[in-house]
Amino acid sequence: YDDPKTVLEAQKMIDEKKGNVVVMAGNNQKKTEYIFKTVDAGMNVLADKPMAINTEGFELLKQAFAKAKEKNVLLYDIMTERFEINTMLQKEFSQLKSVFGELEKGTPDNPAVTKESVHYFYKFVSGNVLQRPSWFMDVTQQGEGIVDVTTHLVDLVQWECFPGQTLDYTKDVELVSAKRWPTNMTLSQFSAITKQSAFPGYFKNDISNDTVLNVYSNGDINYKLRGVHTKVSVKWGYKAPEGTGDTHHSIMRGTRANLIIKQGKEENCKPVLYIEPVKKDDATFEKDITTALATIQSKYPGVEIKKAGKGWQAMIPEKYNTGHEAHFGQVTEAYLKYLKEGKLPDWEVPNMITKYYITTSALDLAKKSGNK
Repeated sequence: YDDPKTVLEAQKMIDEKKGNVVVMAGNNQKKTEYIFKTVDAGMNVLADKPMAINTEGFELLKQAFAKAKEKNVLLYDIMTERFEINTMLQKEFSQLKSVFGELEKGTPDNPAVTKESVHYFYKFVSGNVLQRPSWFMDVTQQGEGIVDVTTHLVDLVQWECFPGQTLDYTKDVELVSAKRWPTNMTLSQFSAITKQSAFPGYFKNDISNDTVLNVYSNGDINYKLRGVHTKVSVKWGYKAPEGTGDTHHSIMRGTRANLIIKQGKEENCKPVLYIEPVKKDDATFEKDITTALATIQSKYPGVEIKKAGKGWQAMIPEKYNTGHEAHFGQVTEAYLKYLKEGKLPDWEVPNMITKYYITTSALDLAKKSGNK
């Protein structure tokens, strides 16, 4: 985005207007600025997350949404995780009061909703080490972990806990605490994934002892959403232990059952949804979950449950495991549908604003809390 050629091409795109939809992804340093300029030029935008990586960006993003309304164009971000089948089923089961009960309020020490995402910089794909651009480790360009990957987690909390409801960040959100910490990366590790023999100059404030890069890719956010205590966490390691990889862990606590997504070794590093009754001696739970399963199957034919551990495990036909890459296509299909209709669902824009308020404000809070 700092490259003069890129700036010229972006301006050329706006001036020539050869299409009416712009898909925006990549370096996040000036993404919000480009989003605003593109919307102001009367073009629709489908943007990869995050659309803002700091409070300045958040304020500009609010202006971009206002401008999109004025220009009658659609600004939307790419939330692929809404199409992951275990997450979809976690949401569906949480709506079955006969099984889930009501969503708990929780406490700061025992949140009602917990979501954690674990990632790794070093990846071996198709026989080669995945090469990352050097700026991917620069938080002024990529964004810190607390405003990057957590975008998905904060989005899922809103989408699952308050489906179809409009949230107001000025009234519905209370930040409780936030923290951030670095992943340390040696020059040899950095070189292995970037093919660069030295740290670029823009890392000068992030290097200790001339050899270790401190990447602030990790963060926790504790907050209340309409009174529901929530915790989202993102963690980045350098390289995954043998036989493992990126993982997602999620809990929704209800008054009658907990809905838990695990992705550990027992699950062969693939996400699995468990439904666990809160009370061990809940005599009618098996009958109620068996009855309620028909509602799930009406939307997702073939989904079954089997007894496992402390409760039941969702058994999901392979056809629903479409994979992460396919989810981008599913988001695009939804966006094209909205374009045809001429509008997004009423709750989407205020909830996107709420989401980016949470992530960017949490970054400020983490810095103020001494996690510098």
